[in-house]
Amino acid sequence: MSITGLFDLSGRVALVTGSSAGIGLALAQGLGRAGATVVLNGRRADLVASAAQKLRDEGLKAAEMPFDVTDSAAVRAAVERIEASIGPIDILIDNAGMQRRAPLEDYPEETWRELMTINVDSVFYVGQAVARRMIPRGRGKIINICSVQSELGRPSIAPYTATKGAVKMLNKGMAIDWGKHGLQVNGIGPGYFKTELNQALVDDKAFSDWLIARTPSRRWGELEDLVGAGVFLASDASNFVNGQILYVDGGVTASL
Repeated sequence: MSITGLFDLSGRVALVTGSSAGIGLALAQGLGRAGATVVLNGRRADLVASAAQKLRDEGLKAAEMPFDVTDSAAVRAAVERIEASIGPIDILIDNAGMQRRAPLEDYPEETWRELMTINVDSVFYVGQAVARRMIPRGRGKIINICSVQSELGRPSIAPYTATKGAVKMLNKGMAIDWGKHGLQVNGIGPGYFKTELNQALVDDKAFSDWLIARTPSRRWGELEDLVGAGVFLASDASNFVNGQILYVDGGVTASL
């Protein structure tokens, strides 16, 4: 196979959760440009439809499947619909997640539960539902979106770091249990990226100056910086890569 062929995703179906905007949409767009048919997901059907149309306007193959990733029954039903109407899922990117900041001593119990449900339970629900289809076929790529906070902490986000640490270890467990069936399960650990969710931090000059000085690459991440990692882990180029997390962080996790 040629080098370019290793990264070709033509004919493959990719489900990307939480992909109506931000990192999820950027990764879906990247997989689409590599040839995959991408299935976009989110809770709000209107936002998912708008994102899918944006990709179709670019000439990419995009479908939409709005469902709640925290509802296990809805997840199973959606996976069944995708496989029946679009095709077998070859690639899953588990991206859906959220952040809630507060001092740990004041952190509301209900917010803790919300964060755990969205950031951890959903990875289990979607990963399991898709893997059950991939295992009989003897192939599949699962990419779990972790974070630099899978390794590092920051004030006021202890529950978030707990969820992303859990995803890191669930990623390893999936690789261990499902590797023998021909699946590769890996993670991407984004650093600080310019997204809608981080706009307040981008606009905070003191924080932005601190982050840029703290980052060996001396800049914020741009969404396109994640695309190569996503295509690599979704493609045949990573067929013997399993249970790993690729940190796309400008070197933050390498530096004190």
